[in-house]
Amino acid sequence: MNLIYLDYAATTPPYEEVAETMIQVMKQHFGNPSSLHRVGVEAEQLVRQARTVIAKCLQVRPEEIRFTSGGTESNNMAIQGAARQYRHRGNHLVTTVIEHASVYETFCELEREGFRVTYLPVDETGCVKLEELKQAVSDETILVSVMAVNNEMGRIQPIEEIGAILKSHPKTLFHVDAVQAVGKLPLDPVRDRIDLLSCSAHKLRGPKGVGFLYCRQGLELHPLVFGGGQESGLRSGTENVPAIVGMAKAVRIAFEQRRQFAEHTARLRERFVEGIRAIPELTLNGSEHAEHMAPHIVHFSFPGMKSEVLVHALEQHDMYVSTRSACSSGANLPSRVLHEMGYDDERAANGIRISYSLSQSLEDAERFCTALQAVVEQLKPAMKAQHKRR
Repeated sequence: MNLIYLDYAATTPPYEEVAETMIQVMKQHFGNPSSLHRVGVEAEQLVRQARTVIAKCLQVRPEEIRFTSGGTESNNMAIQGAARQYRHRGNHLVTTVIEHASVYETFCELEREGFRVTYLPVDETGCVKLEELKQAVSDETILVSVMAVNNEMGRIQPIEEIGAILKSHPKTLFHVDAVQAVGKLPLDPVRDRIDLLSCSAHKLRGPKGVGFLYCRQGLELHPLVFGGGQESGLRSGTENVPAIVGMAKAVRIAFEQRRQFAEHTARLRERFVEGIRAIPELTLNGSEHAEHMAPHIVHFSFPGMKSEVLVHALEQHDMYVSTRSACSSGANLPSRVLHEMGYDDERAANGIRISYSLSQSLEDAERFCTALQAVVEQLKPAMKAQHKRR
């Protein structure tokens, strides 16, 4: 029986053609893109071509794409770079209470440095409160940062509406962490007035250790890394040519398959949700309305049972899920995201995330739901004994 990997929001297996392309580039185009000789020029041409491919997918200019080491660096580059570059405009920053750690902790650090930060609340479904945003933004606001899709429980945020609100604040920059959205959900940086947009390749079947930041033409960011001036001076260091080329291929494939992805994952989500709802001990998290939730992520809680116990029990069936964001899954604490949605410690500490792609079938979903029901039945005596000890 084949394993069922349901942790695509943490990382994804690279496409076979992506891996093959990267090997070919490493073997045949090993030059430094900054070198002036033919070997270097060939490598530089590959970087330029990759930039063009990604820009075409996003319908932006190639020169607006900056290559990074992944989503965390892209987020830090956008947030720190904008805050420090435009501090002369004001000292106020706005984000939400449910951002990924690479965003949330960056704002916490900027707050320690003297910036004033507003952390917008969310409702019980995990959606940012737009009225609170309208009240928070002022002439002193340099930057607003809101993720497109919450990486932990899959709530889609109203990015287009936020962009519309910020039109009346032309000096306020808008950053979107789109790591769980690029190639999966429709995003239009121009239409949505997005100034900065982060992406990580390994979330869409590309290589690890590479990503990009869309940076609207005309913006200047304070660099995080100084040196040779690569990436228009924003990120010095020799470009990772094989990874950049692999990422461009993965992005292109994802955009070509986006409609198929949306339709297939919506069907999978429907089956997963049906299976979870059939088990009384489990509680779905997020919105009841499917259109509010990313089709490739389902999140539920098993109150009274430690989430890692359920993870390992499912692993015995060769099924792999996660407890929360992979960047914080080692922390034995209630989820910050679920807490901010108003859930108590019991529910917030025992969440399980299922995430998937085109690679999973409806038969896989059926097998998982059957195994989940069996595992919950198996764990119920232990849960009752644990309650008695309390």
